[in-house]
Amino acid sequence: MALDLSVWRVRPEPGPLVAPTGPGVLDGESVAVKDLFAVSGQRVGAGNPAWLAAAPVERAHADAVARLLAAGAAVAGIAQTEEFAYSLTGANAHHGTPPNPRAPGRISGGSTSGPATAVAAGQASVALGTDTGGSVRVPAAYQGLWGIRSTHGTVASGGLLPLAPSFDTVGWLARDADTLARVGQVLLPADPVTLPDDVPLVVSDALLDLAAPDVRDAVGQLARTAGAGAVDWAPEPAWLTAFQTLQAAEAWAAHGAWLAGRMDTLGPAVRARFERARSIGAGEAQAARADVGHARAEIRERLGERVLVLPSAATVAPLPAEAEAARTATMLLTCVAGLGGLPAVSVPVATAGGLPAGACLVGPAGSDGALLELAARLAP
Repeated sequence: MALDLSVWRVRPEPGPLVAPTGPGVLDGESVAVKDLFAVSGQRVGAGNPAWLAAAPVERAHADAVARLLAAGAAVAGIAQTEEFAYSLTGANAHHGTPPNPRAPGRISGGSTSGPATAVAAGQASVALGTDTGGSVRVPAAYQGLWGIRSTHGTVASGGLLPLAPSFDTVGWLARDADTLARVGQVLLPADPVTLPDDVPLVVSDALLDLAAPDVRDAVGQLARTAGAGAVDWAPEPAWLTAFQTLQAAEAWAAHGAWLAGRMDTLGPAVRARFERARSIGAGEAQAARADVGHARAEIRERLGERVLVLPSAATVAPLPAEAEAARTATMLLTCVAGLGGLPAVSVPVATAGGLPAGACLVGPAGSDGALLELAARLAP
């Protein structure tokens, strides 16, 4: 079978690319690694051919990759990402958009797009990715997968190419809750925060209303079945502005020196984001950082010891021509966990029309393992 270069950058046949280094709870599992993580003997491509050509060969595995290998998993290959992980559609201007096996003809969602498609298509059992502004939760929703964004700073990020360190987290996807949880056993430390079996779940109509009616109904049904109580939690456009401004400033700090003379190597959508990032001055970035700090404190105070249920993405996977239309509504939803630095698990649900969507559970910082267990119990 020909290698689909929209999904995979490196995938040997027969595989794997890297064999397990030890036995463990992931024996027999195969991992599609997002092309931001170091894999020994390979280059990090970041979805950009010019970056790949200049990248050194990695001498050691990223921390997360090494831990998965030591627990019995094999690396099936290195899967595509959108350029520098700075997008949510899944489209890569150089390699194309990975297909969506669960919703043919619709986009895959990004930026963990290649690994997500590999798992949805059965070419790997685990997708190792990152989530800065929704890059695990959105493809999980669009492709009917389980996915988690871990508490910020909880999973070691050594050997990971950054985008915006204030928000970057390690995340992963799987086709079932058990596999997602077993990866958590390997990557997550013991929970500093536990959730009781009767942890209060809450849902906000204002947040639900950011989603299209079919997604709103599917997520609302899960919330009602779970007995979630109503809270008055209105979306805060100023939060998204602060998130996007600081994300952009940090993205330019991370990559601007290299990109300054190479902006023409970027696809149009990602280039536009980096052009905006280049224009942000120190004062604007400092103000955004302060606003992010205030938002984080407020979000954590609002949530307390409860779990918030909200849509993982505002729509089902759009058709390609509609890919950017729902971006703002989706990011108003995803930035809640991003700003809060909180864990978020996307649980697959289906709309009345049979398309995949995601119900997101956002829990207190450090409750990742307990949140995975709760998500499995609430699955439709």
